[in-house]
Amino acid sequence: MTESLLILRICSIMLVLGFSEAKMEIITSKPDVLLGENAMLLCKAGGEGEITWQKDGVDVEDDQVENVDETSSKLFIRNAKMEDAGRYTCICEFESHTERIYYTIFVYERPSFGETPVYHEFLEGQDVVITCVVTGKPTVEVNWKRDHQKLHSEAGRITRLKDNSLQINNINRKDHGLYTCEAKIKDRNIFEMINISISVNVPPKVNIHEEVKKVTAGPETNVSLSCLVEGVPQPIIIWTVPESSDKSRYKYNSDKSELIISSVVRSDYGEYICTAKNKIAESSAMIMLDVSEHPVAVLSQKTMELEPGQTLSVSCNVSGHPMPTLQWVRKTNNDHLLTVDAGGGRVRMEDGYVLVIDNVMPSDGGLYSCMAISPAGNASTDFGLQTWPGKASQVSGTPGPTSVLFTLGASLVDGGSPITHFTLQWKTGRENNWQERVIQSTDPLVITDLIPYTSYSVRFAPRNHLGQGGFSDELTVRTQGIPGEPDSPVLVASEGKVEGNMFSIPLLQLDNGGSPIIHYIVRYRVNKVDEDWREKDLPSNSTVINLHDLQYKSDYHMEVLAVNPYGSSSPAKITFNVPQRVAKMNKGGMGKGAVAGIVVVIFLVLLIAVDATCCYTNHCGMLMFLAVKLFGQKVPGMKTVEEGDGISNRKTSPNGDPAREA
Repeated sequence: MTESLLILRICSIMLVLGFSEAKMEIITSKPDVLLGENAMLLCKAGGEGEITWQKDGVDVEDDQVENVDETSSKLFIRNAKMEDAGRYTCICEFESHTERIYYTIFVYERPSFGETPVYHEFLEGQDVVITCVVTGKPTVEVNWKRDHQKLHSEAGRITRLKDNSLQINNINRKDHGLYTCEAKIKDRNIFEMINISISVNVPPKVNIHEEVKKVTAGPETNVSLSCLVEGVPQPIIIWTVPESSDKSRYKYNSDKSELIISSVVRSDYGEYICTAKNKIAESSAMIMLDVSEHPVAVLSQKTMELEPGQTLSVSCNVSGHPMPTLQWVRKTNNDHLLTVDAGGGRVRMEDGYVLVIDNVMPSDGGLYSCMAISPAGNASTDFGLQTWPGKASQVSGTPGPTSVLFTLGASLVDGGSPITHFTLQWKTGRENNWQERVIQSTDPLVITDLIPYTSYSVRFAPRNHLGQGGFSDELTVRTQGIPGEPDSPVLVASEGKVEGNMFSIPLLQLDNGGSPIIHYIVRYRVNKVDEDWREKDLPSNSTVINLHDLQYKSDYHMEVLAVNPYGSSSPAKITFNVPQRVAKMNKGGMGKGAVAGIVVVIFLVLLIAVDATCCYTNHCGMLMFLAVKLFGQKVPGMKTVEEGDGISNRKTSPNGDPAREA
């Protein structure tokens, strides 16, 4: 800007502000002058006089002053230096007096940061210094900020040094961020700032929750191995796995901090090393995957059929991890387990896995279990030994006039296979050969068609699909005397069936007393003292009793007598229960009777509606007919059967013309 333009501008300002008659004053556009810049002071005396300039009480050189006229003067500061700062005085000597006005010029050098680094990278735990090299005049004040907030010192850790550098002891990752060094000219709003980025690097660190991971192999078993990693910059993760493991079953999450192995198998066992690595260092941790296998027991064969006296040998191989122990146990009928010892007995275990039974007996038949036992679990598989049934013991016989009924005092030994038949034998004292009959195992154990008043030797033997066991000890019995009353019929309560309010049960007659059964008498009543008996007869060839129309939710008592020409037997007695009636519902939840009733009601309503319509529209129908019959008069316009419609009851003459009816 030229000097003349500056003067015009200053004068314009004065006119605008109304200073045309102002008192003495100094005007400048730059109260604070940057080192090396130019500045001008304009002194307005407010009247005519001689104007001179002084700086700090010393006259300024003439080349710095230019008098505009007798009322104003200019002072020029060219290429300002620090020594140009000071108090400037404009002196005006008027005819009658002298006036002075003062103005202070501030010369400064703007703050600068030279080659101050704007990025630092430190290692966590170090003691570091962040420099801020500041120049400026006259005096520069330095302040530090972090993330645009004033940085406060922390005793013993964060301090500001005399050279305005920032010292941080034991720096950590929380100290990273943006730091600002602010330089300000003292007592002036003149400042500069520089941003310095601080990055704190942290060596990788690997944390694991489980050093040993235990799982059991199986197609449904999935295992997750977690590796928690810390570090700055963010470390990359590398897994080192056993060579025997199938990597095609591996899955990783996004940062590979989790390894998932699906359908774990035994070959996945081993060390899994998680390594975290960044530009600072690397760190590793190891997880041991302990894979156990559920025990498995495999037999050389599932069943074996042997005759008594032969030797049994069956092996069982077990596998798993850890290796299971093997035990042979015998399963008894009451679900107890009898351990087979490895000693030298007839039933023993050899070589730790072979079941041996010398001289097989009927009592050896049944199930044997090979058990594999380990911390990973237990497994078992059953072996079945089948041989002939054993000889019956504790047998007694009850004679009738023509029969003998066997009774067992102890359970039969079936040799490991169900008994299918019995062989019954008998002979008289004069006979050498046994007579025999084979019956089903479900039939009564009774010899029939014997001679009254006769002594017999009797016995029986059980059979299964392998062979026949030994005969029971012989029993000597004598059949009863002359024909008489029959034995009581046999009713087996477990074979009775209740269906709704009906009851049925098989009827069996073991001994007819030497004379044919004429009929059976069946009596039954509700099981109350004051109830009357209901009675029915059944023919002699009846094999089942059927009772109908019984009361629901009632207990019944039934007696059955067999009748022959000599009288009736003692009653065979049985009780049974008819439960509460259960209503049969259709799909919609109604009984059949309810549905039928609804259908009938709907039909009647429709019938009445149609008949009523006929009555009131055509004067016909059942309602109209009843009205005429009851009230004895016709409704006008009603058509009766006799009147018809005027066509159907007309007669025609031989020539086809209508004829009147006489």
